[in-house]
Amino acid sequence: MIMTNLVSEQLAALSHLFSSGVVREMARKGRSSIFARLANESGLQQSLPSSHLVRDLFDIAFSLLKREGYRHEYIYKAALTHNILLGTHRLRTASMLTEFRIGECKADVAILNGTSTVYEIKSERDSLSRLERQVAAYSKVFATVYVIAAEGHVPSILKSVPPYVGVMRLNNRYQIQKVREALDQPERTNPDAIFDSIRTQEARAILLAQGAKLPVVPNTELNGALRELFVKLKPHEAHDGMVRVLKKTRTLLRLSDLVAQLPYSLQTAALSVPLRKLDHVRLVSAVNTRLKDAMVWA
Repeated sequence: MIMTNLVSEQLAALSHLFSSGVVREMARKGRSSIFARLANESGLQQSLPSSHLVRDLFDIAFSLLKREGYRHEYIYKAALTHNILLGTHRLRTASMLTEFRIGECKADVAILNGTSTVYEIKSERDSLSRLERQVAAYSKVFATVYVIAAEGHVPSILKSVPPYVGVMRLNNRYQIQKVREALDQPERTNPDAIFDSIRTQEARAILLAQGAKLPVVPNTELNGALRELFVKLKPHEAHDGMVRVLKKTRTLLRLSDLVAQLPYSLQTAALSVPLRKLDHVRLVSAVNTRLKDAMVWA
């Protein structure tokens, strides 16, 4: 019988099942001692038939964590991935950035299609103390800014963020609902902040597309020389160039086959954790292992 009430230790174990450490270890080794330990600590493994596969445990764990009060960041990322990246858009036409560094902040999820949209997640278990600083940072790089939050956070968020910031909630049926539409404002972005958030070669590609004449300088001076040119771009030029270039350099299209072979619950992890092509087969093999065989991985 599948458990319905989770104590804090079980909840922590279930949440960590979807961590990058578990996914990386499975992909690198075709097995994961971390998975086996967490499956045991969660109590879920003992309640499943021996015929079940590792993928079944992931899906059942995910279904438990989707319930209100148990949700954490990964559950929100999965909702965004399936409803927006794989729902409204496709991997062929859009790209997703996760944990994208902007100054001292890391954006939870950003999706690039014709424009750029960033999503800051505030789950039931999150504080709103850093939200204003995070929104201010993201607004310098992304044209559209959303906060997606637990129902209880929504009133406070509406009061604390600027009017151009959109607000979404993840309702009790695990559906994303827009509370307030965000404004798409590429002219609000800041070329200096964009430059600091992307790779040197990406900045170079943006400048070349704008017809800039690139300086011939030693590698030690290249970053500074490119910055001097980049900050002269108009905000919308820097932003639109970023979208065009990063859709190519950060494309997830090569992961399409892998995603199709993974359970629903793990698809977001596969799109968020950098994996080598040769690791894909091992990851698929690991999730299709019988659960009783996987428990000896520990």
